[in-house]
Amino acid sequence: MQSLGDTFGQVFLAIRANKLRSFLTMFGIAWGVGSMLLLISVGEGFRSGQKREFAELGNDVIMMWNGNIPAVPGQHTSMRPYYLTFSDVQAIRSQAPDVRDATAIVNRSDIKQQSFYETAGGQVLGVEPNYAAIRYIPIAQGHFLRQSDITDKNLVIVLGQKSAQLLFPGHPALGEWVTLNGTRFTVIGVADHVGHGDNDDRSQQVYIPLSVMLDMFALNWGTNPQNTVSSIQYQPVVATEHASAVREVHEIIARRHGFSPDDAEAFTEWDSVQSQQMVGKIFDAMDIFLGGVGLVTLALGAVGIVNIMLVSVTERTPEIGLRKALGATHRSILVQFFLEGLTLTGISGLIGIGGSAFFMWVLQRLAGQNMQGFDPPHLQAWSAALAFVALAVCGIVSGLYPAAQAAKMEPVEALRRE
Repeated sequence: MQSLGDTFGQVFLAIRANKLRSFLTMFGIAWGVGSMLLLISVGEGFRSGQKREFAELGNDVIMMWNGNIPAVPGQHTSMRPYYLTFSDVQAIRSQAPDVRDATAIVNRSDIKQQSFYETAGGQVLGVEPNYAAIRYIPIAQGHFLRQSDITDKNLVIVLGQKSAQLLFPGHPALGEWVTLNGTRFTVIGVADHVGHGDNDDRSQQVYIPLSVMLDMFALNWGTNPQNTVSSIQYQPVVATEHASAVREVHEIIARRHGFSPDDAEAFTEWDSVQSQQMVGKIFDAMDIFLGGVGLVTLALGAVGIVNIMLVSVTERTPEIGLRKALGATHRSILVQFFLEGLTLTGISGLIGIGGSAFFMWVLQRLAGQNMQGFDPPHLQAWSAALAFVALAVCGIVSGLYPAAQAAKMEPVEALRRE
């Protein structure tokens, strides 16, 4: 009885006897596996990059800005602005059950920032303490604004990382003071870096209590109320039910400003939850498409292996007849040709996986971690598992049929062809 080692020895001898044909067939399998893994990993890199961008923005944030409504209800020939106010935020907190939290923001870019060392620009935001819970503000030193800062109208400021570097080059900022249009504010915190690459606008923002902002630097557009805010930002209680939160906020704002909540054009807003869901669906479709392309390539490689094995069976007909005449069993012939196809598939698949992993490593080195909206590709465990399953199927299919063709040959008929 032939041992498994002898069988594998004959398998490798048969592969070596047809080097070029075996190489081209294995190249097709390796290319299919490698391209499938690489394409999926690149798609997942974009997915994780976008997910990271949303996470750095905040947690399930919906943003609303001041808008325009018809000057005469029911007509759109003449429009008038309406202004969001701090009272609107308080109404949302108390009257919108599907809203987890809401915050008001006053944003100005025309306030001069100056320290003992330097002068800087950038945005000055008047915010509430819960702003740091809704938006992503990692604190590197000190602490963020507290409720007592709002209540007591403390002249305190939190600097973004780039603002701290610009205003205090080479010096600690915590505990120092910054003047805003000539008024001194004590630095109580410095935020960590936010953003990747050149996208560092948020790292140049500074934050002061909203109550101080409304008193000292209120928005003045002529006809707007004293407590006008630049934006209202809120979170739904449950992200999957964000539409209910949006509807409730629309009804509150429309009722307070005298227009219909069904007038979609009256609202200037961005729903990050909806955008994230849309991006997720796009990348799901991309994974299916890219994975399908890789599987088709892999299937074509499997067809090549079936072809080479059938040719091998035809070429080795006399050998098969002789082995059968000398006592080789149906099973031993079946196992040899089956293992030959499985070996071709397995080795080329491992080469494809290794090659794709190496190429991803090169991309990681070249791209680094500073690309906005994209993370360097990594070998995904589920895609590698999919590749192994696909390889197993291809190996079985490409080895079983030719092996069956070889095993069912009659010794006399096979020897007659010699």
